[in-house]
Amino acid sequence: MVDDEHEQLALVAVHERLCQRFPELDPAVVEAAVRLSHAELTGPVRDFVPLLVERGARERLAFAQRDTDSAGASSTPSATAMPGDREALSHSGLGVDEPA
Repeated sequence: MVDDEHEQLALVAVHERLCQRFPELDPAVVEAAVRLSHAELTGPVRDFVPLLVERGARERLAFAQRDTDSAGASSTPSATAMPGDREALSHSGLGVDEPA
């Protein structure tokens, strides 16, 4: 079983790997994608959380990268957005829907 400290260390490693894989995206956008993917995993079994977080964040970031490449828009969220901010994610093309 993965304890909380080990899970957090693994998430730091996930963030670092994804920053290397997506160097053109702002690290705050990468962190937001990791945090959002992590927040979606709330079940009691935590063994594979880092792997699932990395997969989910990687898919979001690949979508954001394709979206910004095709639109020619900046991939950097607004300077006031905090990592994990749903607004920053929605403006970054990470597939987060705004609340209705």
